[in-house]
Amino acid sequence: MRAPTETPDVAGAVDAILGAQTAALSQTTPLSMSTVISQLRERTGTTRSDADLEGLIAKKAAVLDVHLSRNG
Repeated sequence: MRAPTETPDVAGAVDAILGAQTAALSQTTPLSMSTVISQLRERTGTTRSDADLEGLIAKKAAVLDVHLSRNG
């Protein structure tokens, strides 16, 4: 029997990335979705699809009132 692998806290990492965005900058310079996905993959090593991550990020951004650009 294999030991369970530890799942990274992807949702928590999204909160941290978006929280840093709101603390560091005014909303005049929105992060791009691709930048957030790249940072998320670096922090967590997740293999979830871009579409899945975009959905999670969009929901979290809406709750936190963080504006993201779709461009690169």
